[in-house]
Amino acid sequence: MRYQKSNRLNDVCYDIRGPVLEAAERLEREGHRIIKLNIGNPAAFQLDAPDEIIVDVIANLRKGEGYSNSKGLFSARKAIFQRWQANGLGHIDINHIWLGNGVSELISLATSALLNHNDEVLIPAPDYPLWTAAVTLAGATPRHYQCNEDLGWEPNIEHIRSLINPNTKALVLINPNNPTGAVYSRECLIQIAELAKQHQLVVFADEIYDRIIYDDAEHIPFAQFAEQFLCLSFNGLSKSHRLAGFRSGWMVASGCVEEASDLIEGINMLASMRLCSNVPAQLAIQTALGGHQTIDDLVAPGGRLYEQRNRAYELLTAIEGISCVKAQAALYLFVKIDTNIYAVPDDEELVLQFLLQQHILLVQGSAFNVPEKHYLRFVFLPHIEDLVVAIERLETFLQQYKRHDY
Repeated sequence: MRYQKSNRLNDVCYDIRGPVLEAAERLEREGHRIIKLNIGNPAAFQLDAPDEIIVDVIANLRKGEGYSNSKGLFSARKAIFQRWQANGLGHIDINHIWLGNGVSELISLATSALLNHNDEVLIPAPDYPLWTAAVTLAGATPRHYQCNEDLGWEPNIEHIRSLINPNTKALVLINPNNPTGAVYSRECLIQIAELAKQHQLVVFADEIYDRIIYDDAEHIPFAQFAEQFLCLSFNGLSKSHRLAGFRSGWMVASGCVEEASDLIEGINMLASMRLCSNVPAQLAIQTALGGHQTIDDLVAPGGRLYEQRNRAYELLTAIEGISCVKAQAALYLFVKIDTNIYAVPDDEELVLQFLLQQHILLVQGSAFNVPEKHYLRFVFLPHIEDLVVAIERLETFLQQYKRHDY
């Protein structure tokens, strides 16, 4: 073949939008209705953004015609700065806040600015696979640390410790976690912070789900522990404000920023190269972060997300041989299939056959960099009646894999 992709892509994997999705799109072109439970896309399930945000963006749209400062609009960064202070996170410099086309762009920007060939980055397993892909594209090596399902999917501190070596440059912390819905304890975060301090690691704190919290779980921003190392925190409007299509995210540097002037120069350089992020989306930030937070109603008892999570968990765990840790946060359940009961094939083949037979799109667990082949990520964004249909179809589908002695 004459025209080939870059060798840098050889080890890059992003199966959330991979071959199974391509099969789903083909089925849709043929006229089939597909229930898409593969990504956390609130708008696709009538979870709309607050009207106040849309009205304000429309009213100010003319202000979004030109380029902004490469870091982003001052008013938006000021709103992020004020939220940071309101959360009791101490002093930051407004010039150490960058706006991006979603957190995804900022992950790529930050990893490109920091990493060199032979550097290693510690990433949780399961992870959000963009982190592994971005580290690989930056020329570094991802090393996956275990999270303990028996302990609610908290990171295995001893495994993290065992992976650290002179090439270890950074650690990724996804809290609240996608895909497991875990919220890490204070004790766990303190232990990770001690390792970061001891080995002078940069910590990438992905906290996009920090407001989608259920029951009595408490999200603790990792920057709270970052006085003696560098922390880059990532957040945005995609999930909490149901504005995924706006691609409105931000990154904040805290901790030992005085020792990171060269890295910050690199971040500024890359931010300037893309000129700026989407300015109309930046216009949403000030309004979104002020006033009543409608996500609080959705995650409280009686709220739509709260009730959908509960119902999905109840129905899934009622299926013989299916278990999962009840999500404390986010929009997903990470479902485990008992291979003593079901002779499941490769997990990607399993979700493909489920799609072809039942017209429901899930993501296989191995897409999140877990070595086992018997997990599925289940998105609980649909209305309860659709969740019931999807889970009934899953139960029916699994019967063909049931072992004869069951």
